[in-house]
Amino acid sequence: MSIRKSPTILVVEDDTENRAAMVKVFEGAGYNPLETDNGQQAMDFILENDIDILVTDLRLPVMDGVELLKRARAAAPEIEVILITGHGTVEVAVEAIKEGAYDFITKPVKKAQLLRAVEKAAEKQYLSRENRELRSQLTQSGTRRLIYGSHEMRNIARMIEQVAPSSATILVTGESGTGKEVVADAIHAASPRRARPLIKVSCAALPETLLEAELFGYEKGAFTGANARKEGRFELANGGTLFLDEVGEIPPAIQVKLLRVLQDGKFERLGGTRTIDADVRIITATNKDLHKEVEEKRFREDLFYRLNVINIHVPALRDRKEDIQLLAMHFLKTYAEKNNKAIEGFSEDAMLALVSYDWPGNVRELENAVERAVVFTNGKQIPLNVLPQGVSAFAEARHSLTFKIGTPLRELERKAIEITLQHTRGDKNMAARLLGIATRTIYRHLEKQEHELDGEPIGDAEESFAADA
Repeated sequence: MSIRKSPTILVVEDDTENRAAMVKVFEGAGYNPLETDNGQQAMDFILENDIDILVTDLRLPVMDGVELLKRARAAAPEIEVILITGHGTVEVAVEAIKEGAYDFITKPVKKAQLLRAVEKAAEKQYLSRENRELRSQLTQSGTRRLIYGSHEMRNIARMIEQVAPSSATILVTGESGTGKEVVADAIHAASPRRARPLIKVSCAALPETLLEAELFGYEKGAFTGANARKEGRFELANGGTLFLDEVGEIPPAIQVKLLRVLQDGKFERLGGTRTIDADVRIITATNKDLHKEVEEKRFREDLFYRLNVINIHVPALRDRKEDIQLLAMHFLKTYAEKNNKAIEGFSEDAMLALVSYDWPGNVRELENAVERAVVFTNGKQIPLNVLPQGVSAFAEARHSLTFKIGTPLRELERKAIEITLQHTRGDKNMAARLLGIATRTIYRHLEKQEHELDGEPIGDAEESFAADA
């Protein structure tokens, strides 16, 4: 797990006063700034030091900011670059974004604007590193992978890493289809028990008599049809993990027996007298509100507390939309391989539809939708019209913009840009293509917003950054 350190920022600016002012601002904000006045020395810094963020003026002697950007990204692909440019070179800065720059700021630079850009760049870099580390640690086994990009699922991955080495009982909660079983897989895969079995039981799929026999096993002659002794799931999971899905459906009589196993680590087979030790780690899952079930006397309070030693709540997919694109691409790859199809991705409108839809069936519904789309797709990309009708219809409704007659064109333009950016999740290039405008138009719109939020620079508007620092 990566430790969140204060980022190291390299400031490249040939104006001595401006450079000193920016360094002072970064020091005051708790960053670790380094400084230089030219691109060649900046490359020496990057090759010799662990630089997180490069803040560079576009116009520099010897090597300009765009060339520095290209060389820096080639030498250190994880570095984030923020360009500082005059109003006359905005088009050049927009092109630099395509070369991998994180953002650009136009002069005169305001302190709040600079710090906000650096903070966002630092957050992006930290999350990217953390995602790589977590996925590496949690996907070593052949079990289903945790696929995520959201803050909520990142916290769950962090919790899994922390609790997996323990023997504590874990209750995984969340709506149906959110991926509770995948969380159980990840916990087992990251635990010391990973070499032993992970046994799964769906408590809602079996009637009471069969569920008891499945869990605890039975002796020959224990009931009609018991022609031979059978080991239960607790025995099969010995030394490993037992996952009880839909644990809220367990009948009261079996709740008592399950409580005893959790308390004493012992049980007997049906019809048997020999006490058997259960060396099993218990993970349970439910889509029910067990607090309410306890209040209404349908679930034992003492069992609930035994199960709920550690609670991991998996949020609905509509509350972590950052995961949708990653999950969709994962399912696309999986089902394209199964169906022997060379599908490379989704069309822009199809992906926008997936991201916009609320997915009441959560990840399971998304997986089914992608599998269906793969079957009906013949080209390289999945088009909108092969997605389930509910998904495409919902997206069309969400993507529409209504306005009153007489609304000023400037207001319409503002709303169109803002709504399109919401649907592209901040992807400015995609938003520009959808709107049929230049990317620089969107940047100018955002720049205008920032000016309105930050106010005028301190001192004369034509003065350098040093006046604002």
